[in-house]
Amino acid sequence: MSLRIAYMTGEYPRATDTFIQREIASLRASGVHIETISIRQTPIDEHVGPEQRSEAEQTCYILPISPVRVLVSHLKFLFVSPRRWITALRLAWKTRAHGFGATMRQGAYFLEAALVARYVNRNRLTHLHNHFANSSCTVAMIAAAMGGFTFSFTIHGPAIFFEPQRWRIDEKCRRALFVSCISAYCRSQTMIWAPLESWNRLHIIHCGVDPQKYLSHKHSGQGTQLMFVGRLAAVKGLPILLDAMKQLVQKHSKLKLTVVGDGPDRIALEKRTRHLGLGDHVEFVGKKSQSEVAEQLSHTDIFVLPSFAEGVPVVLMEAMAAGVPVIATRIAGIAELVDDGNSGFLVPPSDVGALADRIHQLLEDAELRESMGQAGRESVQQEFNIQTEAGRLLAVLSARLAGNECAIRPTIDANPSSDRAVNTDQLSDSDGADSVDTVASNGIPVR
Repeated sequence: MSLRIAYMTGEYPRATDTFIQREIASLRASGVHIETISIRQTPIDEHVGPEQRSEAEQTCYILPISPVRVLVSHLKFLFVSPRRWITALRLAWKTRAHGFGATMRQGAYFLEAALVARYVNRNRLTHLHNHFANSSCTVAMIAAAMGGFTFSFTIHGPAIFFEPQRWRIDEKCRRALFVSCISAYCRSQTMIWAPLESWNRLHIIHCGVDPQKYLSHKHSGQGTQLMFVGRLAAVKGLPILLDAMKQLVQKHSKLKLTVVGDGPDRIALEKRTRHLGLGDHVEFVGKKSQSEVAEQLSHTDIFVLPSFAEGVPVVLMEAMAAGVPVIATRIAGIAELVDDGNSGFLVPPSDVGALADRIHQLLEDAELRESMGQAGRESVQQEFNIQTEAGRLLAVLSARLAGNECAIRPTIDANPSSDRAVNTDQLSDSDGADSVDTVASNGIPVR
């Protein structure tokens, strides 16, 4: 019998969370039955492509709350499973943050948890996996305690590591069946707060893309096309790129930057663009679907992400899969994706001069763009292929549900077929160490 699980996050589907949609699609292709749950409904402008529209139609939304549904759900658990209901209530109280407002929000999470638990139980789902470790994960943890099923979560960062005590990363790691960390760096930050006895359940599962959906770009001649994809907010560092553009257009009069995305700083960034005299060189095109981003990448010379805080950006994976050399900041787990000088360049965050110099170097050298683009595509194929990474996640899930140990980064076929289950009997035990330092016969690093 195939696994029947629930996938949940705070807001699903969103245009910026295509990696979750890909992960779910890959697991479903492997035979896993998945029901999606979202705490809040997503605005219609988040449904930028058929993938989002399809997922939105089949997702269970918890909010807005119906008082009758909440009452019925809580009464059911109170009378049928009073011990679990009381345990969940105590857990909610124990893990609340300080302050009246935080206590009220925790009360709301407790109310929502009964709806989630009832949905999971009524649909005969055996496990709940949550993406992101903040509020929706709190709901997942309480729901699992109330409903009597297991839960796990994917932790991303960096924002969650700014408030680890508020979101009780320690308790979530203690109670989770396993934790999926998107990078070795992310795992190390989680280990700071996780109890020592849970370290062997912190696994490294990358977010991923399907390289076959991206045409490999061929580079020649003088480069002219730059691309940025991301939320238009200060954390993404776009003003640094605009300042670099101001320097670059003096030597590269045909230089164009396409900015994909939206966010709270869009109006200010467009104003800054005009103030710098870059109106003819920068185009803001708003949110785009996966296929539209792939199309834009097919005629992009360099992808630039001057961010100040990231996990491991999926947009960089998409660019690399398309054979586009990338320039990004040397922060967090980005160095696990971008090999500086081989598949792209890493620059110090906020350094306008270094960013402009690296862009200029790539614009001038088509052979370097080509070699970096191909190296990046090969790297994504090996370590950030969504089919392979979903296979790793399925391996961990299967092993942990069976009560078995599992490698921190399990080894599977680098090119798994969509209809073949992972053989968890071949998984090695792990000692919980935080390094990835052994190479298997198929070239995939494992513990």
